[in-house]
Amino acid sequence: MTSEKESNGLDNYAFALEGRFCNLPEKGEDLDSSIDENTNKLAYCITDVPPWYLCILLGTQHCLTAFGGIIAIPLILSQGLCLQHDSLTQSYLISTIFFVSGICTLMQVTFGIRLPILQGGTFTLLAPSMAMLSMPEFTCPAWTQNASSVNSSSPEFIEVWQSRMRALQGSIIVGSLFQVLVGFSGLIGLFMRFIGPLTIAPTIALIGLSLFDSAGSSAGNHWGISSMTAALIILFSQYLRHIAVPFPTYSKDKKLHTSRVYIFQILPVLLGITVSWLICYILTTCNVLPAEPGQYGYLARTDLKGEVISQAPWFTFPYPGQWGKPTVSLAGVVGILAGVISSMIESVGDYHACARLAGAPPPPKHAINRGIGIEGIGCLLAGAWGTGNGTTSYSENVGALGITKVGSRVVIVASGLFMVAMGILGKMGAIFTTIPSPVIGGMFMVMFGVICAAGVSNLQNPKAIATGVVEFDQMLQVLLTTSMFVGGFFGFILDNTIPGSKGERGILAWNKAHKDDSCETLETGEVYNLPFGITSYLSSFTWLRYIPFCPPGMSSSLDPKHPLGTPDPGQIMIGVGL
Repeated sequence: MTSEKESNGLDNYAFALEGRFCNLPEKGEDLDSSIDENTNKLAYCITDVPPWYLCILLGTQHCLTAFGGIIAIPLILSQGLCLQHDSLTQSYLISTIFFVSGICTLMQVTFGIRLPILQGGTFTLLAPSMAMLSMPEFTCPAWTQNASSVNSSSPEFIEVWQSRMRALQGSIIVGSLFQVLVGFSGLIGLFMRFIGPLTIAPTIALIGLSLFDSAGSSAGNHWGISSMTAALIILFSQYLRHIAVPFPTYSKDKKLHTSRVYIFQILPVLLGITVSWLICYILTTCNVLPAEPGQYGYLARTDLKGEVISQAPWFTFPYPGQWGKPTVSLAGVVGILAGVISSMIESVGDYHACARLAGAPPPPKHAINRGIGIEGIGCLLAGAWGTGNGTTSYSENVGALGITKVGSRVVIVASGLFMVAMGILGKMGAIFTTIPSPVIGGMFMVMFGVICAAGVSNLQNPKAIATGVVEFDQMLQVLLTTSMFVGGFFGFILDNTIPGSKGERGILAWNKAHKDDSCETLETGEVYNLPFGITSYLSSFTWLRYIPFCPPGMSSSLDPKHPLGTPDPGQIMIGVGL
């Protein structure tokens, strides 16, 4: 029997499909060489509109792909906010971050970069947030660490956590204004001239280092369960990712038949959590796990937070200022700025990767400026709503485009609507808070990755900073305890001061990867121009071409360079929704 790769030229492909795709190689063209093209064999290109049911299924899949990262942020923040023993408030935070992520996704797809890229919470802001909450004035009172002493409805406890949240909100709002300025003014291009891979690598790598303490705290409640969760996620994502699972599918041509789905490659985190959660439920039902609160392994039980689901309302409507009026501190703002800069750099790389995988031309400067600016507005909204975090582009969902081979931005619109709905359904957020702590810890261990720069943590010595100016001491403490800032700052200084050619520094390869390619699948204007005829209207004002985030002019043609076939939706109808 002919192998799949030989029969259709697809390797590491999540859906075994038949039919026509965007940019199929011409007859006689070297098939192997065409496999390396990022824009070929797309079932749906960026401007295509799949059937509504397919949009719902694939949109749901994108939400599930981002599930781990989105819920991890409020669960980690709950420790710094003194909310470890208030699961109901944690559910409100989860609902809020889902709601805001959905709104920001819709804004980005419609008015921002206009690529099929999902927006969600960012770990780059989580690190400085935790550093800020570790300062002496934000240390949690001792009684909040004891579950029996916490009354989640008492005014004293509410003020404890809301005062910390309001301080975070104010710092995020002020820091997001910097991102709005950098994006809409076009300064991001100036940033990228001096920032190369030697600066980015330590910055991103050290994010996991600064958060790994949270993973250890949760995983330590039952190392067996947490290790099993981590092992399952690694097993699914690394060892079973090439195994296809048959799912029933219906199409007009083949009627009811089976299609192979690389489910382990698509949803490894969700599957790992689900299996571990189920095992914890079985161990709880069989009374294998201890029932006494003080015993080791008690927090692995699944019946500890059952009342949260019944207490949570069916519908909740997050709104700006729901935790009170935000406050601002200099130390918090400076720390958040470090995270904002890291987030912007990472997003620019995500834009280019998303364009290649979605069958779109490389994003022009005005689209990148607009995308960064909209992300800044998204962070501002996140601060106003009180997620305790900002928003950024999700690399995981960019990778999902290469798996599903569906690059339509309408699918991401469906994802945004789905996340808004999840934010409104209060019991949905409550369900996530019932995941046993060791299971969450195992997920964190995988997500935060390998600690590659443990020596940086030695800088976290607040008593060594005493300049005589309290505000300046606090600012330095937040910066020097934010490991990604330390790594990124020294990487930037050394990268730009040590003698070396651009080739040795990786700048040439970095810039080459971001250059426009003359052979594209769609006209740039069709992909990146503003919707609803806005670009046509603005083109009459010649002075607008000097605005960094406005398109320079109308494309000569908005027709695709290559005619796109209309694939049979039934041929890619698979069990993703399961």
